[in-house]
Amino acid sequence: MSADFQLEKQSTMNLVESKYRFLKTLGIGTFGKVKLVKNISTGKKYAIKIVKRDRIKDKSMEEKLMREINIMKQLNHKHIIRFYDVIESDTDIYLVLERARKGNLLDLINSKDGGRVQEDEARKIFGQIIDAIEFCHENKVVHRDLKAENILMDSKNNVKVADFGFSVVKEKDQLLKTTCCSPFYAAPEILCKQFYGCEVDIWSCGVILYAMLCGKLPFEDESYPAAFKKIKSADFDLPGHLSSEAGDLISKILVVDPKKRFTISEIRKHSWFDSQNVIVN
Repeated sequence: MSADFQLEKQSTMNLVESKYRFLKTLGIGTFGKVKLVKNISTGKKYAIKIVKRDRIKDKSMEEKLMREINIMKQLNHKHIIRFYDVIESDTDIYLVLERARKGNLLDLINSKDGGRVQEDEARKIFGQIIDAIEFCHENKVVHRDLKAENILMDSKNNVKVADFGFSVVKEKDQLLKTTCCSPFYAAPEILCKQFYGCEVDIWSCGVILYAMLCGKLPFEDESYPAAFKKIKSADFDLPGHLSSEAGDLISKILVVDPKKRFTISEIRKHSWFDSQNVIVN
């Protein structure tokens, strides 16, 4: 495995379990589990993403993993899950990550009365998501899988954007073509198999904002084809409880034409996104 890291193969028992005490499973993904661990020497807790080698079937999957590691290594931002270390054994690859203390944004939405986040709280959370994504784009990184489940929260409900498995480094004038992203959060240009840029992340941010304020996704349907048809035409309803400013912002983010879609700069200038009310801790 080639990478910017010189990975030293050692016994899992000798290296990982001598350094960390495994506490519990936080989640299960395609390639393995995410575990909560405690550093035996310092007592500090981390999340370790365990990738099983036998599930890396080909070179493209291996390259995808190394791309994720290299991207996370360069993204040092208070609203992005921090990458600390990678440890490789004969059977597993361990990514040592910052621990998010309070679940994800979907958990927060579901915990709220009426299943939705009040606008003042949503404004703070959305502001932190925008800060993180702006930092990614400034560093040429397109996330490509933004969704409520990948927005982790700390004990004070501050954002920690996570899961860079589909992320890619994009040069200034480069356009992307790979189909990825979770279906209900995917921008129309991805579903239409068109070339695309950083604007796909902004669309996904709009879906996240809608989900927070409305307690549901804007393009939900019983079938994927019906949902995709709605996405491709930006066919969604704005509930009556939304403020006119929130509805206007959502309508200017969820725009089919990426050239007409609001930019991050335009989002920040919008009347709903009042910078004086966006608390960034």
